[in-house]
This record gives sequence, structure tokens and C-alpha cells, in this order.
Amino acid sequence: MTPAFAHATGAFADRARYDRATAHLDAPLAVVDLRAFDANAADLVRRARGKPVRVASKSVRCRALLERVLERDGFAGVMSHTLAESLWLARSGVADVLLAYPSADRAGFAELSSDARLARAVTVTVDDPAQLTLIDAARTGREEIRVCLELDTSLRLLAGRVRVGALRSPLHDPARLVALARAVVRRPGFRLVGLMAYEAQVAGVGDAVAGRPLRSRAVRLLQAVSRRELAVRRAEAVRAVRAVADLEFVNGGGTGSVHHTAAEAAVTEVAAGSGLYQPRLFDHYTGFTGRPAALFALPVVRRPGLGVVTVLGGGLPASGPSGRDRLPVPHLPAGLRLTRQEGAGEVQTPLLGAPADDLLVGDKVWFRHAKAGELCERFAGLHLIDGDRVVATVPTYRGEGKTFL
Repeated sequence: MTPAFAHATGAFADRARYDRATAHLDAPLAVVDLRAFDANAADLVRRARGKPVRVASKSVRCRALLERVLERDGFAGVMSHTLAESLWLARSGVADVLLAYPSADRAGFAELSSDARLARAVTVTVDDPAQLTLIDAARTGREEIRVCLELDTSLRLLAGRVRVGALRSPLHDPARLVALARAVVRRPGFRLVGLMAYEAQVAGVGDAVAGRPLRSRAVRLLQAVSRRELAVRRAEAVRAVRAVADLEFVNGGGTGSVHHTAAEAAVTEVAAGSGLYQPRLFDHYTGFTGRPAALFALPVVRRPGLGVVTVLGGGLPASGPSGRDRLPVPHLPAGLRLTRQEGAGEVQTPLLGAPADDLLVGDKVWFRHAKAGELCERFAGLHLIDGDRVVATVPTYRGEGKTFL
């Protein structure tokens, strides 16, 4: 059996399963294939090489699935994206929440400083003394705030004139990181407990883009250089900060770099989330292959002509730089494609391809989102599929009335 034939056979079987499982449900709807989800979770644990995986909630945005992951061996703690979400998760029983982004939520800091249980569960990230000042000004209680510092992971070339990586923390030099660490330790009401460093240029950039061999080779070269540079700088930073405070954790990585980051002795845990759903932006990596687990279905509502159908809705672009790679794509039946003139529409989306002639009004077309958790901002619930049955329907954050961003 050739790989292409095996892929086609698997795609046909998946479509049949999803159609059978949701035959009683009208589209639009969103599903998570639990067998694929669990297989992806197991692969993340394998690649983490014995280090705990902290699950990134922004890539999941569903409490039931966060709980499912945290029940597995190899996962420990949540990496959250807003303070309001962090407090909500802590109130819901999550004992270890790392807020990975600085916050200006004064009401949230007032609550955090006034509740001993929340203060024990939530750690906030800072990279500037001004953020500490904001927290102090918002305090209404005396609880100690747990603090994590973020190291900038970007690769600087040509004496800093070229930067490769995300514009995140200003703390690139370990000396600046240590200076802030000392400021935290000296400041009453704060306790420095962690250090994080997210290497976006490795974890979030595919190194095997189909049809672009030269670009892929250049990406792999830059990523290799970046990994080597960061491993040395991160180890130096961790040693220096540990001389100032007794760190509980050093967090690094992301879905695309788990296996590399976990190999660094200075790192005590890795973060990942997108790899659980395996959105299409994570199809282009040489280091791992995930199984698409999160999909959404749209109904065929028109048949404008030969080789074309129109589905209801579809305008679910992902965040980031605008481009076709941020659009959702038709996944099943295989062979459909968006039109260049209309793309993914707000109310309707035309699809081209030979399979269109076999689709009837009311049939489902299954799509994949470009990114992971953003899909949950469009649906109130996820239908969980095991084999060819929906075994549960669980609310997303949106379904629980929580829209944190």
C-alpha cells in the first residue's frame, strides 16, 4: 500500500466516521476526535523525555479537555493567557496556573492579592519593573504574589541588526534578567518562583513547508543556530537567577520544539497545547507528525454549477500576519479547495473540486482551522467523538460565557 493510497483510505474512513457520529446533528458544529487527541497527547509526553508538559490553555479553550489532559501522566499544570482566565481556572480547582503574559488587569490583581488559595495557585509573568508597580497599586490584600520572569529568546545576528523571533520580553541579556530578579526579591509582597522562555521561532514555525524546499532548508538552518545560541544563554540565565532566588520551575518550548527544549538540562518543564488539536499550521514539521483532532463542519447549502458547492459560513481566519495560511481549509472530503476570489466567507464559502459533484444540499464538509484554540471562540460546544459515536458534548470557554480576549 503506497503512502498516498493509505492517506486517501484513512481520509475516507475518517469522513465516514464523522458523518455517522454527527448524522443526528445539524452543522455548523465542531468536534474533537478523542482517539486523535489522546494520541497527540501521548506523543507530546514522549517527546518531552520525562519532563512534565504544562498545557497551554489558549490552544485548548475547553475546561473538559484541559481536565482530560491533566489526568494523564506526563502533564502538570496549565499555562494561561489572561489573568481573568487564570483566576477562573484556579477557582475551578486547577492547582498550578502560570499566566504566561503580563497583565494590566487591576481588578484581577486586587482579587489575587486578597485570596490565599488563588495566590498559591497562580503565578504571574513580568519582564518590567513597571508591571510590579501596577500590581502594587492594584493590591487590596496582603497575599504574596508569585512571579515568573520571561527571557527573550530571539536570535540576534549582525550585532543585533537582525532579529529572528517574536517581539516579547525586553530581557534578552541574562544580566538584565538578573537585575529584575533582584528587584523582585527586594520588593515586599512578591516571591520569584519561575523563569520562562518561549522560542517562537522554533516552536511555532514549520521547517518543512510543502513546495518550498529552499525556504524550509533556510528555516531549519536558522532554527538550529537559534537552538544552540539559546541553550547556552538560557543555561547562563538560569544559573544567574538561581543565585538570586530558589526557582521552582524553568519553562520552555512549545509544540514544535518540545523534543529539543526538553533536552536542555536547565529546563525543568516544557509547554505545549496546539499539538493536542493539530491545526493545519502544525503540519509542516520534520520533528513530529500529529493527527488532526479538532475539526468543524459546515453544511452544503448551494450547488452553483459543476465542480462547485457553497457551504454556510466559513469565515474563521486565524490571528497572525494576514495570508492564505491563516484561512481554514476544507479537509474532508479530500480534494476541495477555497476559491482565490472569495476565500473563506463570513456567511457563505464556495468550494471547488471534483468531490463537489458528489455532495448534496445538507451534506457536511469538514474543515480544519489554521490555529488551535481560536476555533473554540466560534463554537459554544465541542462534540467529542470516539470511533463513530459522539460520546459527550462539552462547552468551550465561549459556551461557559467566558471570552477572555
